[in-house]
Amino acid sequence: MATKVLMEALSPTMEEGRLVKWLKSEGDQVKTGDVLAEVETDKAVMELVARGDGVLRKRLASEGDSSAVGTLLGVVAAPDEDISALLNAAGPKPVASDTTAQPVGKPADAGDVIAKAKEFEGVTSIPYASPQSQGEASTPPQERERRGGQRIDSSAHTGTRGATASSDRPRSSPLARRLASERGVDLASVRGSGPGGRIVKRDIEQAPAAAASSHAAGARPARVGDYQDIPLTLMRKTIARRLAESIGPIPTFYLTAEFDMTRVAELRAAMIAQGAEFKVSFNDILIKATATALAQHPEVNAHWTGDAIRQFNRVHIGMAVAVEDGLITPVIFDANEKGLADIAAEAKELAGRGRERKLKPEEYTGSTFSISNLGMFGIDQFTAIINPPEAGILAIGAVEDKAVIVDGAVVVRKRLRVTMSCDHRVIDGATGARFLQTLRRMIENPLMLVF
Repeated sequence: MATKVLMEALSPTMEEGRLVKWLKSEGDQVKTGDVLAEVETDKAVMELVARGDGVLRKRLASEGDSSAVGTLLGVVAAPDEDISALLNAAGPKPVASDTTAQPVGKPADAGDVIAKAKEFEGVTSIPYASPQSQGEASTPPQERERRGGQRIDSSAHTGTRGATASSDRPRSSPLARRLASERGVDLASVRGSGPGGRIVKRDIEQAPAAAASSHAAGARPARVGDYQDIPLTLMRKTIARRLAESIGPIPTFYLTAEFDMTRVAELRAAMIAQGAEFKVSFNDILIKATATALAQHPEVNAHWTGDAIRQFNRVHIGMAVAVEDGLITPVIFDANEKGLADIAAEAKELAGRGRERKLKPEEYTGSTFSISNLGMFGIDQFTAIINPPEAGILAIGAVEDKAVIVDGAVVVRKRLRVTMSCDHRVIDGATGARFLQTLRRMIENPLMLVF
C-alpha cells in the first residue's frame, strides 16, 4: 500500500518547513524509519523519516522548497503499484506562503492543503486598488493617462479574466496583494507564475523597480541598488509571530535592580583556579541563582494558560542564545538542583548545538522561566520580551566596575543591572520585587548556591 511522505510538524511551533536535502533518490528502497530528507524547521534542521516500506517512487518537492505542514512531498510504494491517483490528486505543488498553515502540533492531511490551494485557484481575486489608484473607477481615461503616463489594458494581460468592470484586475493571492500594496507594485504590470497565470508572493518579490505603480505626485522613484529585501527564514517568521503574540496582548511591567557582583567574581576566580572542569561564567552563576530563587517563589515560576495560572514545582530555565538567523532558547532542566560546574558544561554544549541548528525539540521547549544576557556585548541594561506562556523573563546586563559608597567610603565594586519583565496577569509588583530580593541575597552571598 502506498505511503504518503508529508511535511510533518517536527517541532511544537512548526507551521511550515524547508526541504534542505533529499537523502533518498527516486527508485531507492526504503524501510520504515529510514531518513528520507533533512527539513529546516523554525528552530533546527530535523530528519524526515519514512512511515512505510517500499520504494521512493516520486519526489514532489525540490531542495530549497518551503511547504506547509501536511503538504505531500513524495510517495513510497511497491515498485509495480499504481500511484497515479495520488499524483493526480496532488496536482501543482502549493506554495506554503500563499496558503493557510495548519495549527501547530496537528499535521493536516495533504488532501486538505491541496484542496485549499485549488479553492484559491478557481476564484477570481478581489480587485486590488493601490493607494495611488483608489478612485480610478470614476476617473476619465484621459485623466488616468495623464497621471500614469499611459493606460494599461489589463484585459490583454496574462492572467486576467476579461474587460468587464468586475474582472479587469489580474488574479492574485491575498498575500501577493498585501505585498504589492506595501511595496507600491502595480499588479497589472506583473506576470503571474501561479496556476492559470495567478500572481503569487514570489512574483511580487521578483518584480523590478520599473514595475512600481504610477508614481505618487512628488515621490522620488526607487532606483536599482537603493535597497535589498532579505527573505525571511522560518526562524525569523516564528520569532516575529511569537513576539507579536507577547508584546501586544500581555500586560507587561518591568522591575530593575542593581546587584553587587564582587563576591560572585571572587567565587568564579576561585573555581577557575581549581581546574578547567570548574570553569564557569557569570551567566552560569546567574542561571543557578535565578533557578534557586525561583524554587522559593513558585508564583513567579509560572505560566498563564488562559483559564488558570500554572505554578511549577520544578525549575527549567530557558537560556536565550543568539544564532545566525535569530535566537533559540535551549532549556536547562531542574537547574536549581544542578551544580555550577554541571550547569556550565550543559549550557556550553546546548549553546554550541543551538548555533549549529542541531537541537532536538525537547531540548528547546518546556522552560518555566527564561533569561537573556547581553552583557557580553557591553549592554548595561535592557528589557526583554516575555516568551509566552511564561510569566517572566530576566534581562541581564554587563558586569561593570563602579564607584559606590560602602560604610561611608567610596570604593570600586563590580555591579550588575538586571531588568525583569513581568506578566501582570500572573505577577504583581510586590511579587516580582520579593523575587528580586531573594535573587539579590543569592548573588551577593554566592556561597548559598553551593550548599
